[in-house]
Amino acid sequence: MDGPALHAQNPCYVCHADATEPNFASQPEVQLSYDFPQAVAGSLPRNAWRNVFRDLRGAIDAISDAEVRAYVRRDNYRSDERGNAIAARMAQLPAAWDFDGDGRWSGYVPDAHFQFDALGFDRGPGGARSGFRVFAYYPLPGAFMPSNGSFDDVLIRLPALFRQDALGREDYRIYALNLAVVEAMIKRADVAIAPTDERALGVDLNRDGTLGEARSVRYAFVPGDPHSMSYAGAAREAQARRELSIAPGLFPEGTEFLHSVRYLAVDEDGAVHASARMKELRYARKQRWVSYAELRDMALREAKEAAQNPDRAELFLGNPERGLTNALGWVYQGFIEDQRGELRPQSHEETLFCMGCHTGLSATEDGAFAFARKLESGPAFGWFAPRWGEGFAAPDPLRADGEPEYATYLALNPDGDGYRSNAEVRAKFFDAEARPRQAAFDALARDVTALLVPSPERALLLNKAYWVLVREQSFAEGRDALLGPRVRALGEVRLGAATGISAAEPSPRLVLGSTSPSPQPWLPSLRHRAPPQP
Repeated sequence: MDGPALHAQNPCYVCHADATEPNFASQPEVQLSYDFPQAVAGSLPRNAWRNVFRDLRGAIDAISDAEVRAYVRRDNYRSDERGNAIAARMAQLPAAWDFDGDGRWSGYVPDAHFQFDALGFDRGPGGARSGFRVFAYYPLPGAFMPSNGSFDDVLIRLPALFRQDALGREDYRIYALNLAVVEAMIKRADVAIAPTDERALGVDLNRDGTLGEARSVRYAFVPGDPHSMSYAGAAREAQARRELSIAPGLFPEGTEFLHSVRYLAVDEDGAVHASARMKELRYARKQRWVSYAELRDMALREAKEAAQNPDRAELFLGNPERGLTNALGWVYQGFIEDQRGELRPQSHEETLFCMGCHTGLSATEDGAFAFARKLESGPAFGWFAPRWGEGFAAPDPLRADGEPEYATYLALNPDGDGYRSNAEVRAKFFDAEARPRQAAFDALARDVTALLVPSPERALLLNKAYWVLVREQSFAEGRDALLGPRVRALGEVRLGAATGISAAEPSPRLVLGSTSPSPQPWLPSLRHRAPPQP
């Protein structure tokens, strides 16, 4: 958002809006005023992300296109056919990684292969499965769009119990069904599945009152009755023994996510796609169940604390080896490039970069961004690695209020990112007088790739800009790819100052259900809300 001297745009509603329980972090007021803690008593709140204001154009220009193309093509995760580079280094643990001094690595050891079969399951040499499953999802508008710097993969894994039949034998058909049940609980919607014989499982998946053939998991959770929705196999038995919890909007205990963040590879023909090289590898595990009542009490305590001690920073316990924990019951850990481009554990401060977003934003479901936005179209009902820009297409999805997701974002924020700096997006979707370009929005309605994938020229520049930060190892001051100083970002603001936005926007929650909506070509009905060129 801009200060009073410029016309206000609103990229902030994406993360700060009304929330749906059990997320009790509703924050629509954050869109209306600057309520940041003060770094020093009596001073103006200061923007600590100093990289935002630096001019790196000289360093970017010093990197050739050929040099950066070659750099992002090199895989820094897989060391050979048998394993990955991080795990190999952990076997001979560098002293700098041994934070607790016990001679062994005590945190997560990366064990995904990032080789996916036709159903999205991660497989290693000989076809061995890690339990991780990749899924396609609509990136959150703004920083998560590849046009602002990075492609990614997101993988989910449930505990071994969910991969077993009632006799404890591994069964990935049952695992696929249990993942569909989790998806239905997170989305609060029916989820399509392959034709399934319910009689063999003893579970009424489609909730039609009989055991027959099911083609969907019906969302029919009854408050107060945790057995109104049931897992299959060994997980169903554990649920019946009350050893496993289930509730709308919450992942089961033991759920894991693995998130690779990648550069933008540019082929010789100009095609832009995900690189082999990782910028980061992010990991999360839900280590304990937190009930609705606990979450509500926690939100009330945090609101009281924020009112009484607005400048007190939130505390997260842990270390870079074991990860940092939050109040929602999750532990987070990350690996990031070192100066040579090899992945290393993130420092405590670098991991804090992730903690606030996964702990207290209205845009998350149980602290997670991506899973509630999972596609259900395409191969295997959305269980595949999306390759935006490589022939994969998906329409602009509809939000809960009936408005198209990305078109609405552009109407509220024509500059295409949180810093109002993506000139390429603005020029593609708006003319010099800030009038929407009909053809561009028609293309967006049919395929969001029109917005998500940058030009090859911009992709190369974004790669170079991030590589400069890698060489400097200056992540503690910000890790966004910077093509120039953010002239529309504020270094200091007066606490409580108005942003210039008069009414908070609603939460941009998607309504995908068992079939994704197909919006018609759309010229922004919100054009009266689209800020003019300042």
